Amino acid sequence: MDIAGGKKGRTTIHDVAAAAGVSISTASKALNDTGRMSAETRERVKRVAGDVGFRPNALARGLLSKRSFTIGLLTNDTYGRFTLPLMAGISEALVDHGVSVFLCAIEDDPALGQVHVEAMLEKQVDGIIASGKRLDRQLPVDLSNVPVPVVYAFTEGAPDSVTFRSDDAQGARLAVEWLVKTGRRRIAHVTGPESFFSVRERTGAYRDVIGDKGLVLYGQWAEAWGHEAVAEIWAGQGERPDALFCGNDQIARGAVDALRERGIRVPEDVSVVGFDNWEIVAAQTRPPLTSVDMELKELGRQAGLTVLALAEGRAVEAGVRKLPCRLVVRQSCGGSPTG
Repeated sequence: MDIAGGKKGRTTIHDVAAAAGVSISTASKALNDTGRMSAETRERVKRVAGDVGFRPNALARGLLSKRSFTIGLLTNDTYGRFTLPLMAGISEALVDHGVSVFLCAIEDDPALGQVHVEAMLEKQVDGIIASGKRLDRQLPVDLSNVPVPVVYAFTEGAPDSVTFRSDDAQGARLAVEWLVKTGRRRIAHVTGPESFFSVRERTGAYRDVIGDKGLVLYGQWAEAWGHEAVAEIWAGQGERPDALFCGNDQIARGAVDALRERGIRVPEDVSVVGFDNWEIVAAQTRPPLTSVDMELKELGRQAGLTVLALAEGRAVEAGVRKLPCRLVVRQSCGGSPTG
C-alpha cells in the first residue's frame, strides 16, 4: 500500500488516517489504545500504521500519555562487566515499546549519584533500574523516595522493592553436578573472598553436592589467585584434585595456565569450570573454558519489562526474583560443547 503519493518526508498520522479511512482523532485513539471503537477498526489502523512505517513522535506521545518514554539505568559498575549485558537485555526488551535507556555511571560517589538521580528526574524518566557490581551491596544513593518506579538488578534492593538477581546456588550446582556426571570425584573449589554473598552461596551449593570432604580455597577475583591456588594445592600433601570449580572465569584462566606449566593436561588430567561465562576470557582460554552463564541479558530483559509495567501503572509484586543460570560447556572439562 502506497499512501504517500510519492512525496518525500515523514509519514504522519494524517497519512495513516487517510489510508485507514478514519478521522485523525480516531487514528490517534486507536494507536494509543484509548477511546471507544470496534476492535476491527483499532486493528486496521494499527496494521495500516505498520504498513506505511508510521513512527509516532516521542514528544507528542509524551504529551498525550504524560510519559517521557525513557528509562534511567543507574550503576556503579563503571567497568561494565555486569552492566553492559544487562543494558543489552533492557534495551532489547524496551525497543519495541518505543522506550530508550539513559545510562548513568556513578562509581561509588554518593554526591555524584545524587547528581545523576536528579538529572534523570529532570529528564522525566518513567522509571529507574539500579544495577551494581555485586549482589550484597546497595548503590551509594537513596532511591527509596524518588517519584518514579525503581527496579533493582544485580544489586541489593531497598525494602519492599522488586529485585532481580541470578541464582548463584543453582548455577554452582549445575557446574559441580556436571563434573560429577563426567566422572570427576576429587573436585576442589577455588573462589573469591568469603565476604561476598555470591561466594557463600556458590560454596554452599558445592558442599551440598560434594559434602564436607570438599576442598575450598578463598582468595581474590584475579587470574593471579587461580595460578597461586594451583601452586598451593600441588605443593601440598595428599591426593590431588581431578577437577577445579572456580569462582569466576579469571580465576579459572589462571588455574589453567598454572596446570599447563606443570605439564598437567586440561581436561584429560584435570577438568576446569569457571563462573560468569565472560566471553572475552572464556573463549580465549586454552582450551576454551566451560563456564556458568548468569544470564545477565535475560535478567536485564526482565527488569526492563517490569519497570515498564510499573511505569504504566500495572501492579507488580515486590520481592527478589532469582533467575536460573546456564552451563556453557566448552573443551576445558570434556563433553559436547554447547552454545
